[in-house]
Amino acid sequence: MQELETLTQIQDPPIGFNLLPNLKPPNKTLTFHQISVLFLTFLAYASFHASRKPPSIVKSVLSPQDGDDSHSGWAPFDDSHGPHRLGELDLAFLSAYSVGMYFSGHIGDQINLRVFLSVGMVGSGVFTVVFGLGYWWDVHVLGFFVAVQIVCGLFQSIGWPCVVAIMGNWFGKSKRGLIMGAWNSHTSVGNIVGSVVASSVLGFGWGWSFVLPGILILLVAVLIYLFLVVCPEDIGLELTDKEVEMSVEGEALVNSEKKETEGVELHEGENVESKAAIGFLEAWRLPGVVQFAFCLFFSKLVAYTFLYWLPFYIRHTAVAGVHLSHRSAGILSTIFDVGGVIGGVLAGYISDLIEARAVTSVMFLILSVPALVCYRIYGSISMFANVFLMFLSGLLVNGPYSLITTAVAADLGTQSTITGNSRALATVTAIIDGTGSVGAALGPLLAGYISTRGWNSIFFMLVLSLSIAGLLLFQVVKSEIKGKQNAGRWLWLGTC
Repeated sequence: MQELETLTQIQDPPIGFNLLPNLKPPNKTLTFHQISVLFLTFLAYASFHASRKPPSIVKSVLSPQDGDDSHSGWAPFDDSHGPHRLGELDLAFLSAYSVGMYFSGHIGDQINLRVFLSVGMVGSGVFTVVFGLGYWWDVHVLGFFVAVQIVCGLFQSIGWPCVVAIMGNWFGKSKRGLIMGAWNSHTSVGNIVGSVVASSVLGFGWGWSFVLPGILILLVAVLIYLFLVVCPEDIGLELTDKEVEMSVEGEALVNSEKKETEGVELHEGENVESKAAIGFLEAWRLPGVVQFAFCLFFSKLVAYTFLYWLPFYIRHTAVAGVHLSHRSAGILSTIFDVGGVIGGVLAGYISDLIEARAVTSVMFLILSVPALVCYRIYGSISMFANVFLMFLSGLLVNGPYSLITTAVAADLGTQSTITGNSRALATVTAIIDGTGSVGAALGPLLAGYISTRGWNSIFFMLVLSLSIAGLLLFQVVKSEIKGKQNAGRWLWLGTC
């Protein structure tokens, strides 16, 4: 059904609308503002991820491995314990990020989301720059870098609840597939931009790799503060089509990042019938929740290990007998994220086509195991082999990760046994994403310790994690296939 719009009194327009009054309705239509919100929130979260990328780019400079004479390293990361300390930096950031999500969501309910999002972006930009200033200040104290990463993680945690809540205000369930599928690529796009920017200036000193992405998110923050519209009512638009209410997925994602694995509280705008919240332990017993939660734990462990350690690996692994420069290694690592963009969209499309999320996830997970093995064994033969296998690995690893955090979480939270209970949706997605966040924090930390034993050990950890993730969905896959057979579909499987 087509969305309808009516004009009401303008309540709280962004400041930029006073500078450019032509942006106000009725000069601009609903569609124009929806596209603007889509673009601005995409840009905002991409800039968050771009500012997260520098630590992975500078790892090989801060802590050169044996045989790397191109740089002397940077204390306290330049000795044999350097990789361990780099892994601890990742843990400090991701732990603060996970904890901050819960509080950020609650604060976001109380204040203007545009202002709150701008504060998160400014704080992230400032402390990303401060980390880089350690280069010119000649800081060699581990506590300084850990403290900056912790504060930066807290500010970064503001981004996700805000952008998803704003998206939920503008786009309804009927547009979930197409819009959210394209919009979710902001993570990989941000990683690519951050890698290119940080790598391009690495030769001038590793501090610049932090300063430029930090300045980038600060500039985007200004744009967000001036022009982002939180909801249609703020500019006098009222959506009268009931299908344009906050989508199930949007509400799920906001609450999932707000709650982690703690208790559930009412979210503004819930229906009266949903006030009887499902219990936390009861949510764990819902079909598929445990399996997908721990599947995401291992999937996210692998995805975030690549996010934080891939440039370091490329720098210290010869391709066709030649070691790439720090800059080239950082730029080349973006191929993994390009594959991730395609993988997320492809996994969503296939799961919609066959109407089976678990089957799709397992297909990707099974194929990702030989892809990683081939990348480790044959990726060094030639540049073409390296690029192709890295792209394939990114596609297969990020496919199920993207699918589980969006469509699967929404599906599990709205299954027939709890229809109408939106607070069950919040609890279920909190369990799934909260469990996945633990894996995201654990993976880079383990990689820092295991890397001293050789890269084969790290790849063994990744392959083992993906294998366990696939096995965890075995029963869910059987149930999906049985359901399709009972419904008269996929009958050909009965002959296998």
